[in-house]
Amino acid sequence: MIDKPHLDEEALAELRDVMEDEFDILIKTFLMDSSDRIAHLRSALEHEDADRFSKSAHSLKGSCINIGAPRLGELCFDAEKAGRESRLQEAAELVDAIESEFRKVEAGLKEFLH
Repeated sequence: MIDKPHLDEEALAELRDVMEDEFDILIKTFLMDSSDRIAHLRSALEHEDADRFSKSAHSLKGSCINIGAPRLGELCFDAEKAGRESRLQEAAELVDAIESEFRKVEAGLKEFLH
């Protein structure tokens, strides 16, 4: 996973070209939604709801891949798998890693905003 960048700048440049004026809205929406989804991951852990945890991680993974955040997407994949396998103890550590990586992605994405 270390070889994956925080942000795929080429994918973001393509996304900016396609989205044009809507690009900033897309980025801001991703950042807001991702914060909410991380909160859902923590809530699912608190309630020991492995199924909800897995589904939340899956949803966040898709968003990360679409926006060009491969390292964050891979962490979400690991969390999704941990949830599916009811390994919630390990999942708690993954949420911490997801949150840490999200902060890096968030800082990088904010540089792309106009």
